[in-house]
Amino acid sequence: MRLSWTLSLYFGRQFVIGFAGALVVLAALVFLFDFIETLRRASGRSGISVFQVAGLALLQLPVLMQKLLPFAALFGGMFTFTRLTRTNELAVARASGVSVWQFMLPAALIAVGIGAFVVTTFNPLSAATADRHEQLEARYLHGRPSLLALSSTGIWLRQADPDGQSVIYAQSISQQGLTFNGITIFLYHGETPDTFTGRIDARSGELAPGHWVLNNVVLTSPDKPAENVARYELPTTLTLSQIQESFASPETLSFWALPRFIDLLQRSGFAALKHRVHWHSILSTPLILFAMVLIAAAFSLRLPRRGGTALLVAGGVAAGFLFYLMTDLVLALGLSGKVPATLAAWAPAGISTLLGLALLFHLEDG
Repeated sequence: MRLSWTLSLYFGRQFVIGFAGALVVLAALVFLFDFIETLRRASGRSGISVFQVAGLALLQLPVLMQKLLPFAALFGGMFTFTRLTRTNELAVARASGVSVWQFMLPAALIAVGIGAFVVTTFNPLSAATADRHEQLEARYLHGRPSLLALSSTGIWLRQADPDGQSVIYAQSISQQGLTFNGITIFLYHGETPDTFTGRIDARSGELAPGHWVLNNVVLTSPDKPAENVARYELPTTLTLSQIQESFASPETLSFWALPRFIDLLQRSGFAALKHRVHWHSILSTPLILFAMVLIAAAFSLRLPRRGGTALLVAGGVAAGFLFYLMTDLVLALGLSGKVPATLAAWAPAGISTLLGLALLFHLEDG
């Protein structure tokens, strides 16, 4: 039997209600925990109010909601299918010749549509709020802004020297961030860069513990002739780990901006593995939500007369936690370079989809 538009819209509307309800409940719980954690971290800081802490938690909420979407699809789908089964609405639909694949199709299509909306529209919004969250967190909780700015022509660093501030420019970086090429350093006196005291140009340099080691250097100072030296050391408090941490985190870049930033990182000599894994994980969102609907249906569509409904629902909840653990494990392998970035991001979605299909074929007979 062909599923009617009226019945399709009804099943689809029920899934949207269940999905939205699950997402709201999960988002409220996560917001509460994040607010309490941020309040704890800010407890030793002066000048930050409860309202500012709440604002930080709200700015972080869109990113957290993206991570909650698979669980909202799973729990919302389970709630919807279980309720329709208990009220015998699905039993009537089956008796009229509608198969499990037909009345599950509206929910699956809606899940894919939600995933596409998240990738193309919601993700840029969450990236903007995450970027603002990082800026405010650095100001309120860490007391320092980002040390690094990356552009298509090179990178810019800012460091605090014992006698003032320095602004460092490098055209490129090689050997995974170990060697800086085409270096120009502008020296300023005082806590704020308002008095220019000199300039250092070097063909290359390395960041050693506690100082920069510069090669083929030209030293320039106001009212003094330029001086050429083969090697020059400049004190610094910067470390390679601080520079790496100052890069924009993947969550602060939208789906559309990530490919360009990844290319920029690679051309600058830095590894972009974390950003590639994140981009592919965003792209796999529609398939993940589709897989969650399949798993929700497999664990919720069993008729009450067959028994074991509560056990199946508990199995669906356990499947959600297993999905979370599997995703974390595979992504960790991808970030460590043990697994290709594409495989690390798409494996949880692919495995979940195959698992959902296998369970439905095994449990359902039509």
